[in-house]
Amino acid sequence: MDSKQKLNMIIMDNNICESINHNIEYLIGIIPQIKPMIGFNHSHPHHHLDVWKHTLLALSFSENDLTIRLTLLLHDIAKPVCFQIDGDVKHFHGHAEKSSKMAKKILKKLDYEKKLIDEVCYLIEYHDTPITMEDIEKNCSLQQKRLKVQRCDAMAHNPKYVPRKLEYVNNTQKMIDDYMKGKM
Repeated sequence: MDSKQKLNMIIMDNNICESINHNIEYLIGIIPQIKPMIGFNHSHPHHHLDVWKHTLLALSFSENDLTIRLTLLLHDIAKPVCFQIDGDVKHFHGHAEKSSKMAKKILKKLDYEKKLIDEVCYLIEYHDTPITMEDIEKNCSLQQKRLKVQRCDAMAHNPKYVPRKLEYVNNTQKMIDDYMKGKM
């Protein structure tokens, strides 16, 4: 079994967090950029967990879909390398774009197909950006995946901020649903 196949097996497990924790040394071996995420404190009010635990929690909310799970696994991979401190708060300006670039290199090295890499990298780059009607009109199915990523990410934030984040997710879901109804 090659690295890509084993990674797929690990992240497509029904109990994804247990599967990842059981295979963490292997994952760090094929994706060494994961190691700095472990224990890296967000020090930001919107996050109550370190970057790695946040990633695992987001993954725990995901459906069993390879694109979504690869996206969530890598969506914050650049946070340890692109943080800035403002007083007691860390900010991660540009982390989504940097994570996307890092993910592209990782997924190419693991020999994923270009179409999947492009989709995962798009979802990572825009995981923090609100979905617009223009985005939906351009590619509704991709925006549906993006919203699934955003929902999982939102659920893994500080519980104090989850209701507000889910309000955005629910409103965006309604926008997508209304668009789809108009297409029928």
